Amino acid sequence: RNDVLHVYNELTEFLADVIVSVDISRFYKRYLMMREIRVICYGLGPIGARTARLVSQKDGMKIVGAVEMINLGKDIGEVIGLEKKLGVNLTNDVDAVFSQGADIVIQATGSSLPRVKEQLISIINAGLNVVSTCEELSYPWDKEPGISAELDALAKEKNVTVLATGVNPGFCMDFFPIVMTGVCEDVEKIRVARIQDARPRRLPFQKKIGAGCTLAEFAELKASGKLRHVGLEESVGMIAAAMGWKIDEYSETIDPIIAKQDVSSEYLTVKAGQAAGVEQIAVAKMNGKEIIRMEFQAYLGAPESHDTVYITGTPNMEVTAKGGITGDIATAAMVVNAIPRVINAPAGLLTMNDIPPVHPYMSQWGRLIEKAD
Repeated sequence: RNDVLHVYNELTEFLADVIVSVDISRFYKRYLMMREIRVICYGLGPIGARTARLVSQKDGMKIVGAVEMINLGKDIGEVIGLEKKLGVNLTNDVDAVFSQGADIVIQATGSSLPRVKEQLISIINAGLNVVSTCEELSYPWDKEPGISAELDALAKEKNVTVLATGVNPGFCMDFFPIVMTGVCEDVEKIRVARIQDARPRRLPFQKKIGAGCTLAEFAELKASGKLRHVGLEESVGMIAAAMGWKIDEYSETIDPIIAKQDVSSEYLTVKAGQAAGVEQIAVAKMNGKEIIRMEFQAYLGAPESHDTVYITGTPNMEVTAKGGITGDIATAAMVVNAIPRVINAPAGLLTMNDIPPVHPYMSQWGRLIEKAD
């Protein structure tokens, strides 16, 4: 019965286009060409691999290239944990991969914008759109204005679009609260709290938040800049831009959350008195008044994960995602769901403020592409 209903809906839409459409090229591209979105995967760490697996499951998407520095020569299907080969071998020859053409590159190689800048330039110069997981690229205009302007100008010159997204930044602590303000007449302050029990997360994440460190080790990692959630400043900037606020004071603190008793994950055990994770708080002020507050806690043994947005305005609002928004799943979903938005968007360096909301598409993804080949 469901299959019959699906066929009926497809046929109805088909006939409607035949009858009312005067744009024959649109009809031809949508129903006769049934084009695939060609994707290059650049970086296949845990997030890159998860994103590639999701792409491989989508009707109308096809992986046509894979760039990595390890596992060279292996089929990407084997590397990302599929039970089949995809006919695409890993290579470090970016020029060869880019020269074969694609609709978009998924870049998942790092959090630091200065470190991935040259990779982005090479992708843009090849005339390819980019959706990246680089946290510092999610809203880089305040922190890296020079690099932002350079990437934006180059992308416009090459007529391609560049966007970074993910679960956070990209959704939980920026786009989510921005969307919730849509039902407000006015807004005075936005507070966002992301509380995560880190026990189910990957070992690299647990290490990143300092779980299992002595307090001295935590302080050393903090001083080195290695122990921090990357993206709070970018999320603050994105919200401020959306609201039209001019931030004149910004501060960020990082402190350990100390375990009161032993707590374990699949990967490690935290002793009482050690750091179970991190609390990171960002505050932005305008004219001496706090307008944005970000509270990020990730530690082993948090009693309840949740993502909550508090809006002071008309009306006041409190919206909670109980259980929290799952990090790795949501990051891969945000990246893949953004692909048609990026391909269809105007050229330049964009943020989540600049594109329509992203979402899954439960049919042939190529139908979403508006730009001509």
